[in-house]
Amino acid sequence: MVGSANLNIMIKAARKAGRALVKDFREVENLQVSMKGAGDFVSRADLGAEKILKEELMGARPTYGWLAEEGGGEEGQDPTRRWIVDPLDGTTNFLHGLPHWAVSIALEHKGQIVAGVVFDPAKDEMFFAEKGTGAWMNESRLRVSGRSRMIEAIFATGLPFGGRADLPETLKDLARLLPVCAGVRRWGAASLDLAYVAAGRYDGFWERRLKPWDLAAGLIIAKEAGGLTEAMSADGDIIGDGDIICANEAIYTSFAKIIRG
Repeated sequence: MVGSANLNIMIKAARKAGRALVKDFREVENLQVSMKGAGDFVSRADLGAEKILKEELMGARPTYGWLAEEGGGEEGQDPTRRWIVDPLDGTTNFLHGLPHWAVSIALEHKGQIVAGVVFDPAKDEMFFAEKGTGAWMNESRLRVSGRSRMIEAIFATGLPFGGRADLPETLKDLARLLPVCAGVRRWGAASLDLAYVAAGRYDGFWERRLKPWDLAAGLIIAKEAGGLTEAMSADGDIIGDGDIICANEAIYTSFAKIIRG
């Protein structure tokens, strides 16, 4: 698939940051004896990846705005466009030596996400999409699953940790959903959860209290693969509200009704 100039810039940047992170990931195991050492190392890896992404993306498009997990936001000379970046989604997995983390890059134009890249360097899987042109993983076109029965469906979510206030709400979600589905997975990287819905590996995904960089790239990939997406409030704004319900069309209505209680 031949993408736009912007998409090619995004893919190139993701690969470059991914190569640096893979080198760092190989070192993490050696640092597990010192948790402080490992944590500091991963923080440096995260910042290093963001530096690479900023150099690549802003070097190619210096007038665009910028929003990233570590570096915050900057308005560009072109107020209609900005990069939304998570240099390392799945930091806790990375820290523990679990090979499930991603580089996430989205391009926003006039408040709409128009292109997204989610790169899983550990598995060499590059998920990407542009508005109106479909979603892809490497050379393969992506399509959401065709499962139509909730009892056969697998869903993904994030589970609150560290005393977050939304734990009771999530436990209620699970109590309603688990009896009527084939399972729920929690793999710790929202960008990959959405990409996996796009690939038909999961049938749906939901989560609350996410940041724009957690959601933006995966959102357009899921949409372009045929996924239906809404905020927890049906008329809400996914990026602005920070919550999402996403599933294939056949089960979306049933799934959303369960999650919304």
